[in-house]
Amino acid sequence: MAKVHETLNERLRAFIAEQPVYFVATAPEQGGHVNVSPKGYADTFAVLDDTTVAYLDLDGSGVETIAHIRDNGRVTIMFAAFSGPPNIVRLYGRGRVVTPGDEEFPGLLKLFGPHPGVRSVIVVECDRISDSCGFAVPFMSFDEDRTLLDEWAHRKDVQQKRAYRAKHNRESIDGLPALSAEETDPVKHRS
Repeated sequence: MAKVHETLNERLRAFIAEQPVYFVATAPEQGGHVNVSPKGYADTFAVLDDTTVAYLDLDGSGVETIAHIRDNGRVTIMFAAFSGPPNIVRLYGRGRVVTPGDEEFPGLLKLFGPHPGVRSVIVVECDRISDSCGFAVPFMSFDEDRTLLDEWAHRKDVQQKRAYRAKHNRESIDGLPALSAEETDPVKHRS
């Protein structure tokens, strides 16, 4: 049975900070594909206040989350304990996309560890915070973060990043608009 919390209390914040992976789920308003994205790098997630969180959005294979958030704002973030006591924390809310051209972007960027290939910061205002038992989640050990995404982004020059983002980040797999041409132009920002 899930327990609903009014705020991200200290226990929930500590649990979130200990998890090496989290999952982001979104869906388009009308039809289309539901998307669930695994996110690594613990230093890409930040609690902003009692009901607001943010995460660093890095270059990747697609842009579903951005397209879906711009379509309807709905997003769920899930953390699951793969070690220690069983627990699952879900953060339900409304997201917004903050890109390098936005005034608040530089301040948000300072909250995260150093990563190349930054596309945006996703900010989520939580309207439901819950945790549940996680009794069926298996034990798995965390060895280390994979560095492949950062390494991939380091190898790309500005023109290669611009071409990649133009090809893969302008719209979702269902054809929803995601990042505009100005937003896919790589900038020199990195967290």
